[in-house]
Amino acid sequence: MPLLILAFFVTALLYASVGFGGGSTYTALLALSGLDYRILPLLSLSCNIVVVAGSTVRFARAGVTPWRGAGLLTALAAPAALVGGLTPISETVFLTILGLSLLFAGGALLLKQNVSSAAPAKAARFMPFLAIPLGYLAGLVGIGGGIFLAPLLHLSRWGSARSIAATASLFILVNSISGFFGQLAKNDTEHLAYAAEIALPLLAAVIIGGQIGNLLAVRYLPMSWIRGATGVLTFYVGARILTSSV
Repeated sequence: MPLLILAFFVTALLYASVGFGGGSTYTALLALSGLDYRILPLLSLSCNIVVVAGSTVRFARAGVTPWRGAGLLTALAAPAALVGGLTPISETVFLTILGLSLLFAGGALLLKQNVSSAAPAKAARFMPFLAIPLGYLAGLVGIGGGIFLAPLLHLSRWGSARSIAATASLFILVNSISGFFGQLAKNDTEHLAYAAEIALPLLAAVIIGGQIGNLLAVRYLPMSWIRGATGVLTFYVGARILTSSV
């Protein structure tokens, strides 16, 4: 358990530095620890919520959240995240989807993101349609979905870097809450009690790690270094999940 707490602390620190919650990696770390896969989304989504809540509020106070566009994407994704959380899934399918998600997320973080001042591409108008499957995937495996949404928004030149970060943060927060309630409804009392017993030290670790991550990103470490370290970690854990599930 101490090693798992440390791993959650480091994950929150890295992901908070680049504006994400870390739900995908929390779930993978829990899976590698041998815990019952049915409680993993409950734990990872609760950690996701406490990490991204602060950044969502900060973006809103700074006036950079594009409420019309971000609200539409989030409103479409949230019901799908609830349905995903309610959907029964076998352990093999769960781990396979999770591993592939992590490989994609790690690759997206390692890619250099060139923020262009050009007008939005035609693909930008299709982003609301992608929000629904991304929301469902988020609820199904216990992630926020922002780590998939943000690269797509950058590729389509949907908005500025800050507005995309704010949108991804809101997207992660609301999807995590929706998926969490879906997972709550799906699990029985015994599993919920087991998850609650494990949750407290992990939540404490991600709260502290998230705050330190925000501080490092703002004052000390270059963003390119943080993104690279986060991408390598995510890609490695995804590969471990896939190799352990076959």
